[in-house]
Amino acid sequence: VQLVESGGGLVQPGNSLRLSCAASGFTFGSYDMSWVRQAPGKGPAWVSAIYTGGGSTYYADSVKGRFTISRDNAKNTLYLQMNSLKAEDTAVYYCARGYVVMGYWGQGTQVTVSS
Repeated sequence: VQLVESGGGLVQPGNSLRLSCAASGFTFGSYDMSWVRQAPGKGPAWVSAIYTGGGSTYYADSVKGRFTISRDNAKNTLYLQMNSLKAEDTAVYYCARGYVVMGYWGQGTQVTVSS
């Protein structure tokens, strides 16, 4: 199982970023997928999840209405569109296989929101 995140960077408050997670080594379309983030000095926090077919999505209250999770099962790729970014969104973002149980995580991509 391999999960490789990309798309992080430094952005100003109010701007947008799209994260990608390329999956390999398993049947991507058969698994729910999640995004988790870890802010400096804090523990991991679940951000969003999407079911196998993409029809059901879930969000933490802190990102609801600003972030959108999606997936392309043909490309084995998970996405997180992040709009209206805030300083408190600064964190390392990880994609993870699963929802209730997240057994595999990627290496993470840094998102820094700062003026």
